[in-house]
Amino acid sequence: MHAMTRLIIVGLVCGLVGAVTAQSTRLSNAPGKGDSRMELGNFSVSLAVKDLEASRAFYEKLGFRKFMGMKNMLIMQNDTATIGLFQGRLDKNTLTFNPGWDRSAQTLSNFDDVRVIQKQLTERGIKLVKEANESSTGPESLVLTDPDGNQIFIDQHVPRPGK
Repeated sequence: MHAMTRLIIVGLVCGLVGAVTAQSTRLSNAPGKGDSRMELGNFSVSLAVKDLEASRAFYEKLGFRKFMGMKNMLIMQNDTATIGLFQGRLDKNTLTFNPGWDRSAQTLSNFDDVRVIQKQLTERGIKLVKEANESSTGPESLVLTDPDGNQIFIDQHVPRPGK
């Protein structure tokens, strides 16, 4: 990915993250339809990178620092934004939400479970690319795409609240 493209992505990330709270991301459906909010959880942008080390060095120059990592992936943060760098693990850049986690990957005591979010999405007519197992109680995920083909990954790493 070219440096200019990365700068554009970082600008978009910072703009998006600036619009959300540190505790959770709340999105509204059309106004006037009652409370149609959905708590999607902590937000980050997951980037499909070709060279993890080169990407890490680049984002460090922009003020990001390593938050966590494992084989072929790094999560980096600055004061307001979180980005995931994934080498060979993603087909394309993805918007990622983590129900049940705050910005520090600490479990929240109360949050919208991914299975509840899935039900709300399908009731609103949104087609899912990958569905969460509704009979499970542990970590789960789902995937959808927006009208422009951008992938959205709702990835819950913790059990349902109260379980």
